[in-house]
Amino acid sequence: MEPQQDSRLLRLVSRFLKYFLLILFGFAIAYVVSITFGVVNIALILPLVFDWVGRLGLILFCLIAITVIFESLR
Repeated sequence: MEPQQDSRLLRLVSRFLKYFLLILFGFAIAYVVSITFGVVNIALILPLVFDWVGRLGLILFCLIAITVIFESLR
């Protein structure tokens, strides 16, 4: 019996998810640090950041859905 290997798409999506979550965690830390030190410049770019994060999250969600469908068919 061969061990079942992950597909390239599954590895790609898991890598994207890892870096997406790391980016979110980094923005959260930067926001907390900027509020702590009284810097409000980061609060001015938050609508732009939320817009991009929302779009990237939606694309990542679609990739996860496609991966789930392909893996279930395999």
